[in-house]
Amino acid sequence: MNPKVRPGQVWADNDKRASGRTMRVESVDGRYAHVVDSRGRRSRILIERMRPTSTGYRLVEEAPGE
Repeated sequence: MNPKVRPGQVWADNDKRASGRTMRVESVDGRYAHVVDSRGRRSRILIERMRPTSTGYRLVEEAPGE
């Protein structure tokens, strides 16, 4: 089962081309998580992609207080 995506969580990109890329969830809006990556870039990711597959994402750190 996939973890619930919440603001404050830190996720890592599993794609080999983005090795080391992490992002912090700022907000969740319907189907999308709005994130800021480790380089300060903002983007949105479909929540359904936030699962541990080779081109998905994995949870690295829970939100504070979780």
